[in-house]
Order: sequence, then C-alpha cells, then structure tokens
Amino acid sequence: MSTLSVPLTPKLEEFINAQVKSGRAANKADVVRRSLIAFSEEEAVQDVLRAMHEPIIRGDIRDLMKKFR
Repeated sequence: MSTLSVPLTPKLEEFINAQVKSGRAANKADVVRRSLIAFSEEEAVQDVLRAMHEPIIRGDIRDLMKKFR
C-alpha cells in the first residue's frame, strides 16, 4: 500500500475531522479511502448511463464483423 500526501483546504480538513469525531470513519485515512471508493463508483455509474445512450447493435456477430471490415 502506498502513501500519498495531498494538500487540503481548511474546509476539507474540517469535514474529515468531523467524520472521524462523529464516528462515521475510523480515522482520516478511512475518510479519504471511502471518498475515493465513492468517487470511483460514481464514475462507473456515469459510464453505464453514457453507454445507455449508445446505439444498440443487434445481429449475428459474424455478419456484423463483415460489415465493419
């Protein structure tokens, strides 16, 4: 596991400290890890939503491959 040093605004530092103080997170690193996981999950959801707007290709894969060669 690697360590990363990241400058934080005072507001973000207050948020992190509040999460730890309230017991919602075990420590500061837990807050950051959970935030990154949530960010990653949000990106995955956005990818799915974008894919839903892509045209759907139906048919036999061999026939479709011939059309795209």
